Amino acid sequence: MNTPIASTGAAPSAGALLKLHDLTRSFVSGEVEVKAVRGISLEIVRGEFVAIMGASGSGKSTLMNMLGFLDQPTSGEYWLDGTDVAGLNARQRAALRSRKLGFVFQSFYLLSRTSALENVELPLLYTLPLVMPRERHRRAGTALQEVGLAARVNHFPSELSGGQQQRVAIARALVNKPEILLADEPTGNLDTRTSIEIMGLFQALNDNGLTIVMVTHELDIAAFCKRVVVMRDGRIISDTRNDARHIAARELATLDAAEQQAKLA
Repeated sequence: MNTPIASTGAAPSAGALLKLHDLTRSFVSGEVEVKAVRGISLEIVRGEFVAIMGASGSGKSTLMNMLGFLDQPTSGEYWLDGTDVAGLNARQRAALRSRKLGFVFQSFYLLSRTSALENVELPLLYTLPLVMPRERHRRAGTALQEVGLAARVNHFPSELSGGQQQRVAIARALVNKPEILLADEPTGNLDTRTSIEIMGLFQALNDNGLTIVMVTHELDIAAFCKRVVVMRDGRIISDTRNDARHIAARELATLDAAEQQAKLA
């Protein structure tokens, strides 16, 4: 059974890592105003693993872009770890994003002529204060080890499977030790087994304290999360705790058994 989440007021509550109040985003297309996000209020505390679901056009991707400072709201409030984002200039937003947020996308966005280690190092090239090369190598190597790719540090993307490429992208998102991982359809280009493996990695990262917010349109992927927020027409229509979430290790064991049975049949 899923448990509804209580709505929140305007002021950020103690312990809230991410807080939205009455957030909106409108676009003008020709002479028509398109309201992509319509008055979203949402609070996420440390250690949550939240899926944001919805059909195409529901506003979930626009909402994710605002969470990651890739787009700015038309109106409303956005607080990140107690900081009012609306009060920041572009440089301050960039610094806050670098410290607090990591990003994973459906497409891996790896540089094809660059090794896994060098791809993971990229965010450190823009970090202030500057990170020296030896320290960049160390941090990138640690991040790749964390995602299970310690033996692939010198491989190029073309030498890696899709799942391994996504793991490199996850390591790149982790290298600055963010407090929130924002994942936009992270399994969209992966097969069933690899998708479950990636969700297992996310569950392990979450178990170690990382807060994760993930956009997905797939019910079976959202089932791995602790909380599911559903959007329609720019609004949240449900927000529930997932009291029976899937555990990736169990799902992989079930998949292995089904494949073995199919071979024996």
